[in-house]
Amino acid sequence: MIVKNLKDVIGTKDEIRTDNWVSRRVLLKKDGMGFSFHETTIFPGTETHIHYQNHLEAVWCIEGDGEIETIADGKKYALGPGVVYALNEHDEHWLRGGKEPLRVICVFNPPLTGNEVHNEEGVYPLVHDELSSTI
Repeated sequence: MIVKNLKDVIGTKDEIRTDNWVSRRVLLKKDGMGFSFHETTIFPGTETHIHYQNHLEAVWCIEGDGEIETIADGKKYALGPGVVYALNEHDEHWLRGGKEPLRVICVFNPPLTGNEVHNEEGVYPLVHDELSSTI
């Protein structure tokens, strides 16, 4: 069994911070679950281009406000407590912070290793390592 507390992630190498968001990566590839599990806060007034070409992501909004806009069709979706969205088709999108910090819980498949940040195209790299053959 794996038991972790979010407070034990804060301030460690598993807390990744950019100008737009902070992601606390609670379960990672090394944990062997086949997915990774994160608590992320999107900062107010920010805009992040995201295109997960190598990962599927499900996001549950639990606090704050924001917006997601799919680039292919320009559709905009309001984000707030209780909203879940899933990037089941590697949907390229803009994620925008609203007036309040947007706190979300994210699940990635395949799992992240922990230090990923978006490249210039909004992509997280796909990392291959010794765990790939065991999951």
